[in-house]
Amino acid sequence: MNKPSNYILGSIILIFLGLSCSTPTETESTVTPAENAITTVCNPLNISCRFALDSPSRREAADPSVIAYKDQYLLFASKSGGYWSSADLIEWNFIQTDEIPTEEYAPTAIVISDTVYFLASSNEKSTIYKSADPLSGHWQVAREELAQPVWDPAFFMDDDQRLYLYWGCSNVNPLYGVEIDYKNNFDFIGSPKELMHPAPAQYGWEVPGDYNTNKSTAPWIEGAWVNKYDGKYYLQYAGPGTEYKSYADAVYTGEGPLGPFELASHNPFSYKPEGFANGAGHGSTFQDKYGNYWHMATASISVKQMFERRLVLYPTFFDKEGVLHSITKFGDYPMIMPDEKINGFDDYFAGWMLLSYNKKVTSSSVLDSFPASNMVDEDIRTYWSAASGKSNEWATVDLGSSKHVHAIQVNFAEHNTAVFGRKDSLAYEYIIEISNDDENWEMLVDRSQNNKDRSHDYIQLPEEVMAQFIRIRNMRVSSGNFALSGLRVFGKGDGAVPEKVEGLAVQRNSDDKREVSLKWNASDDAMGYNIAYGTSADKLYHNYKVYDVESVQINSLDVNQKYYFNIQAFNENGIGSLAEVQVAE
Repeated sequence: MNKPSNYILGSIILIFLGLSCSTPTETESTVTPAENAITTVCNPLNISCRFALDSPSRREAADPSVIAYKDQYLLFASKSGGYWSSADLIEWNFIQTDEIPTEEYAPTAIVISDTVYFLASSNEKSTIYKSADPLSGHWQVAREELAQPVWDPAFFMDDDQRLYLYWGCSNVNPLYGVEIDYKNNFDFIGSPKELMHPAPAQYGWEVPGDYNTNKSTAPWIEGAWVNKYDGKYYLQYAGPGTEYKSYADAVYTGEGPLGPFELASHNPFSYKPEGFANGAGHGSTFQDKYGNYWHMATASISVKQMFERRLVLYPTFFDKEGVLHSITKFGDYPMIMPDEKINGFDDYFAGWMLLSYNKKVTSSSVLDSFPASNMVDEDIRTYWSAASGKSNEWATVDLGSSKHVHAIQVNFAEHNTAVFGRKDSLAYEYIIEISNDDENWEMLVDRSQNNKDRSHDYIQLPEEVMAQFIRIRNMRVSSGNFALSGLRVFGKGDGAVPEKVEGLAVQRNSDDKREVSLKWNASDDAMGYNIAYGTSADKLYHNYKVYDVESVQINSLDVNQKYYFNIQAFNENGIGSLAEVQVAE
């Protein structure tokens, strides 16, 4: 497996994306990383998601817009009370401000010359703000009121320095676009143009529901974003609804910034309906300083409330035919953050597998309906809750035998919290210990003095450790119970990878070609399966990951497209060989 060289190093290389993955202790590294060690991140991003201002108490971060500004990246997201900056897409610094409407949904921003312009959603009055120093949090009004209010706006500057605005968020209306004159007070140039309408009867990914099964419900089509690549315009949009695991971004292409647009051959291009963090919709596609494309998008939890959401980041590519696709294969496992141009999966996948799936868990206490097994079931929507938030609460995962551990992700669930908005005191204080006999314990991660708000704390170890038992002990939670939706352990086992999957059978529903059923023979020692598929045998860009099953129904196809399917088994030791490609006419 080829890896990019010369990775970001430091005496501390534990980072979180949005977040800082830290060292085993808060203050210093106990082991200096080997030279050329990789630096990894893991979805969902561990930015400081703000608690909503209304009941129930829950966190939210969604609808991200990412732009490059000078030597920084700026991240704007819905209802966040501010925005973030980063020099490297690894560590993100929060900028709190009340000078722009950070309590509105789906903000967008664009750099024109040395100034950043900002616009958020509104049904009443859309105001554009500007800042020549966005890192300071200071802004001023650039245009008090646009010709009409817009919801889910997105800016796009063409190569000829003509500016366009896109918007739309509805289960009835289409997406719109118009050219705007930024040299003349952001006046509209001409009338807004309808750009695309939903067609769920043809496009399965637009059918609402976690698994695209609510055929009588109209989808919400929203979240426009436009990129230009090799002279072609890529109009991206989200559907079928932010509360669904099927939340995805699809794309149309056109010869001009206002179309006409035609559906691209590969859709949805950003799609992750299964795994730990589900959903990959309403995002923004951008380039890093090395020329790599990324798609930052919205993942759905939607348990405490529909808009309980998180942010995710996926490597994104235009292939030699210009087909836009985000790679979500093992998209919630550790991912290398490159410092050079990468070419595909082998360049960013760290090769560390999940060691904690469905392993035995013991705990200090359990609250009814929130069993300890929930923290290892690979479902962010379920969680374990201890009976209290006291410092004597703990949980231990038994990996079954001593394994090579490289990283741990601690996902907090905020059970019974009473927090609203941002609080300086929000910080989970805990420690993680390891053992090979469940009796003698060694400190691995010390967050007992933590003062950073990390709700999806991803910890890359300076070097691998051998351990069978992983124990997390609560020191303090700011509110509610000590609760985890996932205590995820990554590394490698010493056994064999699964055999190649045999017997893959694909059956398309002749009455509804949006649906296809797959079944296969169980592979010995498989923990799960990655199904790769697409509309060309050499472009299997979609990924559908399942655990502990030998069949699945996928309902997100285009009725007019032929599809090709493949499958690979995986376990904690690695990934098996690809099966033979099967066709669904």
